[in-house]
Amino acid sequence: MLVGAGVVVAGAVVVTAVVWPGGGDGSSGRAPSDGKTGSSSASASPSPSRSYPLSSPPRTIPSVRDFTPAHGPGWKAGDGKVVVRDKGLADEGRLIADELGLGYGGEGAEAGPGDVELALGGARRADQESYRMTVRDGRVRIVGPSGAGVFYGTRTLKQEAHGGGTVPEGVVADEPAKPQRGFMIDIARKHFSADWIKDRIREIGDLKFNQLGLHFSDDQSFRIESDTHPEVVSEDHLTKAQVGEILDLAAERHVTVVPEIDSPGHLGAVIKAHPDLQLRNANGVAQRGAVDISKPDSAKIVDELLKEYAGLFKGAYWHLGADEYRALTVRNPEASYPQLATAARRAHGSGARVQDLAQSWLNDRAKTMAPFDRHLKAWNDGFYAGGSVEADKNLEVAYWTGKEIGAREPVSYLSAGRKLTNYNDEFLYYVLGQPNTFTYPTGKRIYESWTPLVVRGTTPVPAKYDDQILGGTFAVWCDLAQSQTQAQVAQGVRMPLRATTQKLWDPDKPELAWPQFVELAGRLSG
Repeated sequence: MLVGAGVVVAGAVVVTAVVWPGGGDGSSGRAPSDGKTGSSSASASPSPSRSYPLSSPPRTIPSVRDFTPAHGPGWKAGDGKVVVRDKGLADEGRLIADELGLGYGGEGAEAGPGDVELALGGARRADQESYRMTVRDGRVRIVGPSGAGVFYGTRTLKQEAHGGGTVPEGVVADEPAKPQRGFMIDIARKHFSADWIKDRIREIGDLKFNQLGLHFSDDQSFRIESDTHPEVVSEDHLTKAQVGEILDLAAERHVTVVPEIDSPGHLGAVIKAHPDLQLRNANGVAQRGAVDISKPDSAKIVDELLKEYAGLFKGAYWHLGADEYRALTVRNPEASYPQLATAARRAHGSGARVQDLAQSWLNDRAKTMAPFDRHLKAWNDGFYAGGSVEADKNLEVAYWTGKEIGAREPVSYLSAGRKLTNYNDEFLYYVLGQPNTFTYPTGKRIYESWTPLVVRGTTPVPAKYDDQILGGTFAVWCDLAQSQTQAQVAQGVRMPLRATTQKLWDPDKPELAWPQFVELAGRLSG
């Protein structure tokens, strides 16, 4: 049984400090993750009763990874309350109480029949996003080592109790396979309202995603209010107050917002206000979206923007971009951009090339962000091979494509020891208007053919690199912004998001066939 300080009495949900069995100090007893339904590994088994059949596993999205069935009536939302003893779980307690129509009893009360108990506890080495949910004696107990784990347990409870459903008797022991489970929105090319973004946070939070990427600066627009450079901000934009509301909601749902200011390419909105910074080739032809990285003022304005928004977005992750710099899309960059070639040799020696200057630019932006203690990402085609300058070893590869000049196979990055997040553009890119060779991804294809190991194309990388692949992100890009309305985007990504979270939570072949998964998604949304 679960060991803890909570006492169960009628009509309340209690949050207490609880540890898994195997030691009162929490040193053992990690929630199992063998993915086997019906395993006896879950230790908090309800008392058997001959009057009830053995329970069936919960049906949720994503599916739970371990369930120990039991005999018993299960649990339905009724007149119970949610009560927390640890004030750190008050937000989780109030939210699930409101969602299930339960009362909220505050801190310190005890739980009884009909109630839900939320508790902090578990093995010290357990995945911080793991949880156990025990249904027994007409009560529900959700225990996790962190607020995030408890929150995910409440998401499982919410889905099972949806529409007056009965939560099955037994023990769920659950944890994600991957620590990064993301949804990214290109709000630069298309303006999305703050309310629309909030709705997506509620949606992905319920699906156990934990990251929301906001690509808010590009050639078309710059979409968030700026104090340091108001001249670069587009007419349709989010105010900092609106962003603050988005961040507050995201924190409540355990979603980290990952901002991206892409550079040194994709800076057209900044160049519009500062045309003197635009990159020009040897013939004087301006290069769309690219700043001239030989000019100190290019770095100055980007760094000022990075520092400003680091004070607004205080989450653990930050995306530096670095893709598709136009100076490196030509056959001979040194001949086409002699000013960049000169700057490269001046900074890095006589043998240095333009790619070394671009790599140094990325490293310098990483240095700018160093005081803010962020985990930094950059697109894979911003990592250049064979030069005299190597990318900062701590930069995480956001692998999206093998189509760009300089882009290499995923194993090239992984074999060098780099960590990687999967943005595979063949499965996880929803590009408005379907330009070039893009087609709208289907949930069915993700569900049946993609796993986090499928980083480029359709072929997985060797399983030995699994630990270096930190997760994946489903991305909405708005290249042809008017091709879909906000409502159409929300509908279009609905099933792909559900398929993506299923495979990031548990990459094994799903138990349900695709039609059953679609039916389940419909039932949970109804």
